[in-house]
Amino acid sequence: MESNYLNKLSKEERRKLIEKLWAIQHGKCFISEDDIDLNIHYDNLDIDHVIPKSLGGKDDPSNFALTFASANRAKQASDLNLARILFRFKKIQENIKTIEDRSPNLNDIFQSKNGSKFKIKFKKTKNSISYSLSEIGDNSIYSVPVYFDKLSKLNYFFVVLPIEFLFHDDKINPRTIGPNISSLISEFYIGNPQLHISLAWIELNDDNKSQVKIFDGQHKAAAQVMLDIRLIPVRIFINPNIDKLILTNFRAGTVLKQIAFDKSVQRLLGSTMFGDRVKRYQIELGLGEENLDFSEKTLANYYKGEREIKRYIIDATRSAITQNPENKLMDYVDLGGRAKEKPISYSTIEKTFYSFLIFQELLDIPISYKLEEGKNPRTLEKEQIVKLMNLIAEIIFINKFDFSIGTSLIENKIQKGETIPFEHVRAFRMAKEEVIYNWLKFIPHIIQSYFFQLNGTMPESNKVFQMEFSEQLWIHIENYLINLSELPVWANNTLSSTVFGGKQNMSFWEAIFATGKTPQGFQVLVKPINILELQTPRNK
Repeated sequence: MESNYLNKLSKEERRKLIEKLWAIQHGKCFISEDDIDLNIHYDNLDIDHVIPKSLGGKDDPSNFALTFASANRAKQASDLNLARILFRFKKIQENIKTIEDRSPNLNDIFQSKNGSKFKIKFKKTKNSISYSLSEIGDNSIYSVPVYFDKLSKLNYFFVVLPIEFLFHDDKINPRTIGPNISSLISEFYIGNPQLHISLAWIELNDDNKSQVKIFDGQHKAAAQVMLDIRLIPVRIFINPNIDKLILTNFRAGTVLKQIAFDKSVQRLLGSTMFGDRVKRYQIELGLGEENLDFSEKTLANYYKGEREIKRYIIDATRSAITQNPENKLMDYVDLGGRAKEKPISYSTIEKTFYSFLIFQELLDIPISYKLEEGKNPRTLEKEQIVKLMNLIAEIIFINKFDFSIGTSLIENKIQKGETIPFEHVRAFRMAKEEVIYNWLKFIPHIIQSYFFQLNGTMPESNKVFQMEFSEQLWIHIENYLINLSELPVWANNTLSSTVFGGKQNMSFWEAIFATGKTPQGFQVLVKPINILELQTPRNK
């Protein structure tokens, strides 16, 4: 922000002010808290108001801070105290991503502030529950009322606990802490109250201590912790039916849409529900844990009162593919579904890969069928879809899509004459939902054709990935993808303002692939897509 005070300083006076601020800040950037070397970094430093003038901050040295120019430009808030807090969260994100290649969860936020350390020994009487916090030197005995929820039939109590005694339940709620926490941090920072407290549960017995596990409201809890709040109010359920909590959370994010669950998280919850249903079925029928001699249909019939059981089963397949650590394509998928930095949204993955390639009906063969041989239909389906996704990643995205360029205004930049690497442009264009939809749907046809030529039978298109692929079939698929990626259309910058200038619908690209022309008759391809020709090796 413009500063009359700074504008009046001479070069020497500015240098002295920088040195003074550097000493006050112990040689660190006010925002990033990284070390500043005055010799090396001098030309890349900013002096800015800690509290903006627009919010009443003074325009004098008492309200100045020294920052890296890059950190100051990238700050998410004009108030530097808030900007520093948001930068701390960014560092947690980057650290977790580097070490474990994932996004942070509530436990990571707790642990960044030395939380999530101790269990608590609770003692329940008829109408109250007592506890102590001796592990942090507080030997007082606290007692709070216990309430009974007539609808859920669950006992619960309200309490305010230090973060040392709070944990995140990533089974009931596998959501990570996303960028939207910045809005909550900003909201709490200006003094607006927390309107809904976090929900947790404990396993209470006479002998053991229990973890207090938060399963709802983790973003609000995380925002408070980032603001150095160490006491978090929670509503705690006592010995709840965990299956009921999972189902409640699942329905809140899907059927009721009370929680903004990303679809990828919904699928993970659905997968958890499926696993729990399998275990419950085994227990209730007296089967061993290893006994899977029952089918998906049998399971669905057993739980026929649950309308979503089929969804859980299909979710288990979707989630296994999404969460597979060997799935290279997922590095290019925005699991939040917005695809602002990565070329593919998770929604696109669902509408294309999972819609076309996963068999959406229940199987009537035992879940154990050829499981040990690695030829179980669902196992083959998951493994071969991941293999296909890896092939696509290697041909189109890996070392080709540049994350530093991203997806923002690519076509606009091309129209303005900016030079963007061809391979990045190709990856960006081929990743458009309406484009993927049309080139991916040819792959099941390639597979069908192969099996028809092999044994004279035409398998169902949405069941082909449950059939084991030969090496030769994979070669056909690879040739198709390579030849498809080398079509001139992806490099044609003259199409930037027309064909690629905005989001088209599915039928637009269906027409291009089928006829070579847009629905309006504009020539885009030299000739229509011929999947037999595209399976031909390039050297022929």
